[in-house]
Parts: sequence; structure tokens; C-alpha cells
Amino acid sequence: VILQGWDFPSLLSLYICVRNDRVKLLVKTMGCKVNSYESEAIMEIFQARGYDVAQTEEAREFADVFVINTCTVTHIADRKSRQMIRRFRKNNPQSVVVVTGCYAQTAPSALLDMDEIDLILGNAEKNGLPDIVENFMQNGRRSSDKVRVSDISNVTCFDDTFLISSMNEMSRAFVKIEEGCNRFCSYCVIPYARGPVRSRNKESILHEVAGLVEKGYREIVLAGINTALYGTEDRARFGENALYDLIGALEELPGDFRLRLSSLEPTVIDAAFMKELFCFNRLCHHVHLSLQSGSNRVLSAMRRRYSIEEYLRIIDVIRDFDPNYGITTDIIVGFPGEDEKDFKESLTAVKRCNFSKVHAFQYSDRHGTEAFSIGNKVAAADKNRRLIELTSIAEEIAADFAAGNVGSNAKILIENTESHCGENFGVGYSENYLRTFVPLGAEPFETTAFGGIVDVKIEESRGTDLIAASII
Repeated sequence: VILQGWDFPSLLSLYICVRNDRVKLLVKTMGCKVNSYESEAIMEIFQARGYDVAQTEEAREFADVFVINTCTVTHIADRKSRQMIRRFRKNNPQSVVVVTGCYAQTAPSALLDMDEIDLILGNAEKNGLPDIVENFMQNGRRSSDKVRVSDISNVTCFDDTFLISSMNEMSRAFVKIEEGCNRFCSYCVIPYARGPVRSRNKESILHEVAGLVEKGYREIVLAGINTALYGTEDRARFGENALYDLIGALEELPGDFRLRLSSLEPTVIDAAFMKELFCFNRLCHHVHLSLQSGSNRVLSAMRRRYSIEEYLRIIDVIRDFDPNYGITTDIIVGFPGEDEKDFKESLTAVKRCNFSKVHAFQYSDRHGTEAFSIGNKVAAADKNRRLIELTSIAEEIAADFAAGNVGSNAKILIENTESHCGENFGVGYSENYLRTFVPLGAEPFETTAFGGIVDVKIEESRGTDLIAASII
């Protein structure tokens, strides 16, 4: 009589709690480095509660709780999340399925009708996820408030309790320094998903980085929704040059580690600022500098706040400093109103900049953005053709960039091993973010632990990968 109306997933969840077994959790991350960081924080919170955290996809069929940390940058990202939710529920009918992240934040109503989902939580609710999940499991029935998504625009302070102490990766750790964006590019839904700019206290960042370095992490990636905006919301508190000052403070920390910056935005980061960054020895010679289009007309319609000429000035400063400085970028094809001339200007910019990698995307309509209401949409066939052409040219340029590294010395952070043609290699990334294969038989690599940085001589390139001849 007591159990009347309870469904099987709820009964099993209650059984797990009563039996006092360790509940098994699986977290799946979609999208950006900030999501990766926050997924690690979610796992640490659950581990502190006594949960077993599954580390591999193979363990998904045994998970009692499945958390998917979603991305909503494109409609494809939304579709991938829905597919993953359905696939997991089909294989795990007894599990609790929780959807959080940017898709949950911006479109909870689109997820509400999915019977596969138990809980939908916004970005501001992530740090309370264990309490919400445990309350759901202990209630023993479908929650009446399936959706818990607060107005992210009202969040004005960085959540300094939602942090990590380690990461699943053995050698590289992301450190979140900033949250939110106030740029409101006409095509982008992220300001609505992440809210206003909130920056993290410098002392908190230094403390976390010091702890990660002490645990053996050799590369620290400074991540944010718009990293370049770090400290800009409160210059009286953070100073006029907050990002520069932060990197300078990290430069002085003890330990053998290097720093890498995640995505930066032109105009926030200009040519003069890039020159100032070159003084930091820990900072990797790699920057992700989003272009989005090579056409000034399209950039204006995107509300990107810079011209192609301003962007190229930054590129020239970097290339003058180091021709092999890795520059990666994002480019959108098929923005509303983009014609063939605009597209050709993007191709010209790609060739001119000698990017080490281009992340190319088709324009995707996002509800609530200014571009959603713009007419003159580009036909799907034209967007697809342009994407194929851009990707082909970008891959050729990236291969040429990699070839330009042959004969140079490089520092490789070893992360894993791979076998090719009967030979084993250590695999890792150079400072300029090129994947590099190091022969395992080379001395003194055999005594070098994974996660170590080794000095190598680059012998050849294969596509966009590098092959090291020896360790020096």
C-alpha cells in the first residue's frame, strides 16, 4: 500500500539508499573547457558524499545516476545531448537521469517533454546537484518540480565554492577564472546561458593552481566563458590589467609547470596586449583567437566589434615574435546575409593567418538571439558547401604550419601511448599545441613518468601531427 504509485526507477533508487551501497555516478561533458571543469567539480562533490564515480564510458551501464552537462552553442550540440540522453535511458531504465548545463539553462521547455529525463537543472543549480539528486531518490517518486532553472542574469558573483582539487587527466588541469559574457554577439546564446561577467578572486586561483602543481599537474589551462574579460566587470577591485596581473602572479609560483590560455577575443585582447604577454616564460606559445568571419560586413552584422584589419594586426605581432606560435580560431560559415564575396574573404583570412587549426561551423539559429530574426538566411546546401571548402583549405594550411616545425626543438607534455606500425610512441602536445609522437625507446624517456615534459627534436610532420626523432 505504501509503495502504490511508485515506479521502478524510484523503487531501485530507494533500495540503493536503504541498502547503503555506494551509488555509482557517471558524468558526461559536452562542449567547452568550463563545462569540463564544472563536471570535475560535480564529481568531486559526489565523491565526498561517498559515491563511486565511473571514469569510463564502458561503465555507463552500471551507473545509478547519470549527469549530462550540456552545451547549446549549435543545434547540433542540442541534438547530440538528446541522443545521448535517449541512448543512456534505453540501456539504463533504472537510473536517475539529470540534465544540466547550457542547454538546460536556455531551453528547459524543450527538454521537459522528454520522458527519459528525471531532473533538469540550470547552471546556477550545478553546485547543489547532490542534494537535489538525493532528495529525488529518497522521495521515491517522480519529482513534481522536474525543472529547476533560475534566472542566470541575476547571478552577479563568482561561485567560489564550486571548485576542484584534481582532474581525471594525468597531466593537464583546467582552472576556471571567469564566468559569463556581456558581449552579446548577434548569433550567440551563451550570454543568456551563462549570465553576466563574474571573475574569480586572484588569491583563490593561485591557491588552486599551487595545489594542482603540487599534485603533479604540469600544464594549467586558464579557462572562462570569455577569458579575456577577466576582471573587467570591477576594475576598482581587480585592477586595470587584471588578466596580465594574474598571469604575472602565476608566473611567480614555485614548481615545474606551464600555462595555457583558452579562448581570447579580439578588441578585448589587442596587438599591444599580446606584446605584453610575450614576457611570461611559463605561457605556452599558443592562443585561441576567434575570428568568426573574414568579412568586415559580416563581422559588423555579428556585432564582433573589430575589423579584419585589427585582427590581422594581432596576428602580425604574434608572427613577428615567433613564426611557429600556434594560433587556432573559430569561423562560422553561412551567417544570414553572407554572400560568396564574404565567404571568399574568410578563405583569404585563413590563408593569410596561417592558422594551426580552424574550428569551422555552419551558422545555427539560436532562439532569443538577434540573428535569429535576421532575414536572408543562407541555404543549407550553400552552408554545407562552404563548410567543406573551408575545412579542406584549413586542413592544408594546418599541415603546412606543422611542417614548418620540422627541425625545431620542442617541449612535449606526455599524456598517453599509441602504437603505429609495430612501434610504440608517447603522445603529447607541444607548447604551440601540436600533437607530437615521441619514440618510446628514446633515452631517457623510458624513465620519464607520464605527465612529464620532455625536450625533443622534431624530425618530420604527418598531416597536422609531429614526429620526434629523439629526446635532447
